Amino acid sequence: MGKGTGSFGKRRNKTHTLCVRCGRRSFHLQKSRCSACAYPAARTRKYNWSAKAIRRKTTGTGRMRYMRNVPRRFKSNFREEVDLVIKEVFGPDSFKGICCYGNGNGPMEVW
Repeated sequence: MGKGTGSFGKRRNKTHTLCVRCGRRSFHLQKSRCSACAYPAARTRKYNWSAKAIRRKTTGTGRMRYMRNVPRRFKSNFREEVDLVIKEVFGPDSFKGICCYGNGNGPMEVW
């Protein structure tokens, strides 16, 4: 049998499945390697001959759950909300001997 029309009917099993790292259908089952991100290799697959592909995957194309808050936190010198509230209520030298807790979402208790 040649490579033509007759042999296309025999192609009924998949060589690639979903990759757990990049989510694309590029993980080769027999090679155990993703052709899109090179998983399970530690470094993500990236080549400079495809600048558009790099642009699609780079920082800022996803949710940026951590990175989108960094500029705002930088303005307050990465101080947490609890620290700021204590300094406002008790003054800047009040950290000695004060116990407090609060997760930043609800009321804070100080004693």
